[in-house]
Amino acid sequence: MTRDPGEELAAVALALPEATGSRRVAWAALPREVTARIERLLGSPVVTAISQPGGFSEGLAARVLLADGRRAFVKAAGSSTAPAVADFHRREIAVSRRLPGRAPVPRLLDAYDDGTWVALVFEEIPGRLPAQPWRPEELDRALSAVTEMANVLTPSPVEAAVLGRPRLGGWSALAEDTAAWAKVAELSPWAARRIDRLVGLEENASLDGRTLLHGDLYPFNIMLTADRVFVVDWPHAWVGPRHCDVVTLLSSASLSGVDPQPIAESHPLTRDLDRGRLDEVLALHAGFLLRAATSAGPAADRNLVAMMTALGLSSLRWLSRRL
Repeated sequence: MTRDPGEELAAVALALPEATGSRRVAWAALPREVTARIERLLGSPVVTAISQPGGFSEGLAARVLLADGRRAFVKAAGSSTAPAVADFHRREIAVSRRLPGRAPVPRLLDAYDDGTWVALVFEEIPGRLPAQPWRPEELDRALSAVTEMANVLTPSPVEAAVLGRPRLGGWSALAEDTAAWAKVAELSPWAARRIDRLVGLEENASLDGRTLLHGDLYPFNIMLTADRVFVVDWPHAWVGPRHCDVVTLLSSASLSGVDPQPIAESHPLTRDLDRGRLDEVLALHAGFLLRAATSAGPAADRNLVAMMTALGLSSLRWLSRRL
């Protein structure tokens, strides 16, 4: 009997974990001098602050209602407790200030950085995260927004010096890390038997391009309003080929039972793409996620590790069927 090449991966629970980050900080838990500084940025005291689900960053992520009736979205993190997140916030400030008004992104209203605490104030988007599993009409809207975003952000409006490196690749490192590789081999015997092929795809990948890419395009970074789609959280932006964000989004959609291949064959950013280029992105994407998940220490957010594992395996499943 012919065996589906993704059958081994299907033995692992491939579903978008319901839980998001477990280390959010409530408004009331912030130091008073930090909340006072944010309120000065806002121009009015905060009456109500509601912590938001979705995403995994430590620190504050809250919709706030002000005494004067206005609303905003506030993010904040401290370098002493979440140094990586604070640095991501610093980069997001720099990126957000350079994004054009036509881009489907929330507008950065203000920000501050006192060397320890970093805070960003955005316009509030009166919307919600996409339903999971994906509803077809919402996925169609998100995919159309990615096309719009690629058109607006080519060429990149942000200079490379502001950006970080793309969060892609990891197979070469995994092949040299005995403990992490044992975990990957347990998750995917298919990958274990094809490590040379995966390393080859990674080493020969072409990432040349002129498009500013989001670099972390998953459902928890998308907001839907009645008539628009907004893409939020831009610290991982990088410049590369136009198709990378849509491949990332489609690989995560497979966790909802969506077959990404027919969509990729018709989507304007991937339908004319050389077959090998798409395979490279899938390999790079899976390699980064599984390297990060299997190398995470005991202090890592377990919800984040579960999410990276599920997303990495979903990319591998699509790749296994293509190969």
